[in-house]
Amino acid sequence: MAENESFLIDPKILEKTSQAAAAAMTAAPAKRDAAGFAWGTGRRKNSVARVRLKPGSGVVQINEHQLEEYFHLEKDRAAVRAPLSAVNGLQSFDVFVKVTGGGTTGQADAVKLGIARALKAYDPSLLKVLRDGNYLTRDSRMVERKKPGKAGARRSFQFSKR
Repeated sequence: MAENESFLIDPKILEKTSQAAAAAMTAAPAKRDAAGFAWGTGRRKNSVARVRLKPGSGVVQINEHQLEEYFHLEKDRAAVRAPLSAVNGLQSFDVFVKVTGGGTTGQADAVKLGIARALKAYDPSLLKVLRDGNYLTRDSRMVERKKPGKAGARRSFQFSKR
């Protein structure tokens, strides 16, 4: 039994290590510019969203339009609001977004990631809530490229027997 005990980690060392890691995570400073904005960039498929966030009254502007004017589908509007509602910040942050490329669903997911990253930059203590909600994970799925000799990425041309 004495041989197996040499491989065990001392609980006191483990406790000190976890305390140091926790202190390092809470000591991360907030990243804001001179005007008090926190920035975040979100990407999904071909869409890129640049997000500015600051304390305010709950205004969400996308390409200088209100959220309801820009995204007509409720699922896209819900995706944009999701990180804010996770941290109870729907009425306490103003969000300004410039988004380009892709379609509406890709843009909505890009904005969602950008808002989550801006919230993390604004207040690093929100990291756990955003991670648990899976808002800081980039969806890396892209359209598969077309291959030579094929009609599309995988589709073949019609076969002719005669």
